[in-house]
Amino acid sequence: MSSPAGNPPAPASGAKKGSVFHRLYVGTGAFDIVGKRKRWYLFFAGLVLVCLASMVFRGFNLGIEFEGGTQLQLPAHGTHGTITADQAKQVFADALGQQASSAQTVGVGNAATVQIRSEALDETDVSKVKQALFDRLQPIGSNGQPSVQAISDSAVSASWGGEISRQALIALAVFMVLVTVFLAIYFERWMAVAALISLVHDIVVTAGVYSLVGFEVTPATVIGLLTILGFSLYDTVVVFDKVKENARGLLGLTRRTYAETANLALNQTLMRSINTSVIALLPVLGLLIVGYLLLGSGTLQDLALVQLTGMLAGVMSSLFLATPLLVDLKMRDPRYKQQAERVRARRANLARKAEQEAAGEDVEDEQEKAYATAASGSSRATKNTRPQPRRGRPSGKRKR
Repeated sequence: MSSPAGNPPAPASGAKKGSVFHRLYVGTGAFDIVGKRKRWYLFFAGLVLVCLASMVFRGFNLGIEFEGGTQLQLPAHGTHGTITADQAKQVFADALGQQASSAQTVGVGNAATVQIRSEALDETDVSKVKQALFDRLQPIGSNGQPSVQAISDSAVSASWGGEISRQALIALAVFMVLVTVFLAIYFERWMAVAALISLVHDIVVTAGVYSLVGFEVTPATVIGLLTILGFSLYDTVVVFDKVKENARGLLGLTRRTYAETANLALNQTLMRSINTSVIALLPVLGLLIVGYLLLGSGTLQDLALVQLTGMLAGVMSSLFLATPLLVDLKMRDPRYKQQAERVRARRANLARKAEQEAAGEDVEDEQEKAYATAASGSSRATKNTRPQPRRGRPSGKRKR
């Protein structure tokens, strides 16, 4: 039987019983995600505002490729033992009286090197730093002997990073246009709009996290940002495809509203989304562990960090933002408003009938009790008024 007016139909008998994992796998609509969409809107709006504020007031930690500068590289092995990034950074500061932008160890074993990045240096400063590094750390070159030629330097122009940024923005714009056209043709207009808003959210949140935490933005970060867009859209398309399937012929039915249909589709694909996300995040975590902890590679670290952040944001937005937005956009259509009214009217009618039936049963019960009471009283009266044997007059005959 349907629920009272204004409430969604009750889940199946097993939907509210059992563990959370059971309800996830059953997918009968036990989790009311769409019904609580205002809470999700507040959460995502607050998250986006924090990210935007950080990008405006805090800015980004741009790498040397975007700001330009000088990079020095030397072997991580010297005559005095292993050369650490902190030692190289300290020698740089002592030689020039200023701190290097960053210093890190890249690679493992005999192929390990130490990279020092700083703002642009002239030839005199570069020669001074290289000599100081050689004198104090004695790096061993490929010939097995300490040599100043083992220390290399390279200058990076900021225009190169700017060119990368322009190309990335062009690629992002083309990607969004093509995706919007595809979704509008394959699904419908409002699904394309909801997916695009969710995609913008993922980009803003990922960039905001980089700004908040202070991760260095490198070309690898830009590449990773472009790769997460497809993952975010994939999960959204899976959910929307199920919504489209469940909503087929909905305007002629009065069993569920569009919001309830979309929420059911979310529950039916929720476990699939979780499994897909976990499987996708495992290699990214492996990339982060291998690239950062074992190899010490900054490129792999940057690529893994942006993918990890973007995938988590994409999963959240595809489940808790895209579909609720789709529902609100679809409910602007008068046809779906009328259908929702018919659903509520049908449920109200069924509720009234149920109340009348319950009231009728109560009347019948009262009548049966009254009849039983009257019958028992009549039985007692009959027992009390049973005829007694009549005592006759004396016959007048005498006994002789």
